[in-house]
Amino acid sequence: MPTYKYEAAYSSGEKVNGVVEAVSQTEAVAQIRQSCEIVLSLKEVPKAVTKDPFARFQKISAKSLALTCQQFSIILKAGLPLVQTVDLVAEQCEDKTLKRLLRQVSEDVSNGWALSYSFSQRGEKSLPVTFRETVRAGEESGDLLSSFERMADYFERMNKTRESVVSALTYPAFVILVAIVVVSIIMGYAVPTFTSMFQSMNIELPWVTVALIGISDFFQKYTLMLAGILAAVILAVQAFGMTQKGGPVLARAQLKLPIMGEIVRMSGASQFAHTMSTLLTAGMPILQSIEVSGRTMTNLCMAGEILSTLPGVEGGRSLGECMSYTKELPGMLVQMTAVGEATGAMESTLKVLAEYYDNEVEVRTKRALALLEPAIIVVLAIFVVFILMAVYLPMFSMYASI
Repeated sequence: MPTYKYEAAYSSGEKVNGVVEAVSQTEAVAQIRQSCEIVLSLKEVPKAVTKDPFARFQKISAKSLALTCQQFSIILKAGLPLVQTVDLVAEQCEDKTLKRLLRQVSEDVSNGWALSYSFSQRGEKSLPVTFRETVRAGEESGDLLSSFERMADYFERMNKTRESVVSALTYPAFVILVAIVVVSIIMGYAVPTFTSMFQSMNIELPWVTVALIGISDFFQKYTLMLAGILAAVILAVQAFGMTQKGGPVLARAQLKLPIMGEIVRMSGASQFAHTMSTLLTAGMPILQSIEVSGRTMTNLCMAGEILSTLPGVEGGRSLGECMSYTKELPGMLVQMTAVGEATGAMESTLKVLAEYYDNEVEVRTKRALALLEPAIIVVLAIFVVFILMAVYLPMFSMYASI
């Protein structure tokens, strides 16, 4: 929607400047005349265009957004003008992508753009929709400071959750990587050496040794082909997941996985509760809050179910009632949303619920990893025993025949 910069005057003669969004100049004039009797000038502000062609690939981390929102809230609380606030935050920002974006936003705001509109245009690809819409809601409600304070808390929680999961996955991932490297070296270099030695002995090899030699020969001959097939399968799955039909299918399959499926479900519930609570507290209407919350969810199947409640809510039904017809949303999320809606405390109810699901995700992730670590050790132990038997049994046969 075009943005117009205007100069108007009251009947008393006092002049005022501002910006307004409208589909045409006629509608813009009509909007201005609701508060000002005389429109002195009206000029369309050129649409902001992101010059960086790689902006869509430059995602800004939750940690950087949390810090930026904290800086915005502190400086706004000090009473500085908005343009100066954006300039100061841009100077302190360490994220290069965000720093460049804030400098562009500062220039836009100084030229008469609304802060939310500039963020929407400049950060359409790099900023999360939650950030853009919360700024818009804060601007419309006249409480931009509280919006940034709530977003600082929101993105800080998102970052802590992500860091706890990454930290928990580091050790198992390292063990698996080392195991793959060691197995590759054994199968590619050590086993062929033993194979030539056993062949020179002219003895009957046990089935364990024959199997190990067969596996080694197979991987030596077909490693590149297997790697190519694996890469092709991964790319095909990713391409399928990017299609309109494939994304929800893979998301639903994700929810059906043992152990991990429940973690993904609770993580999605946490995303919805956090986002919905933040947006409602910022003053955004419930329909728009539902739409934005659904669009921010990682799992497309759960996102689709959240968005499917929009027609019912728009028709006058409660959100809790509409959510009760979904299949993949956790029962507690549905019930507590209905309770919060009935008591008029949906924002605080969803915030408590989000904290509960954050804790559940952390606990269940640690529990799953606690089961994974011994499983990895057992598999490696079985493989080591298999190799030792394959190597030493022929030697025992040779010594027995002497």
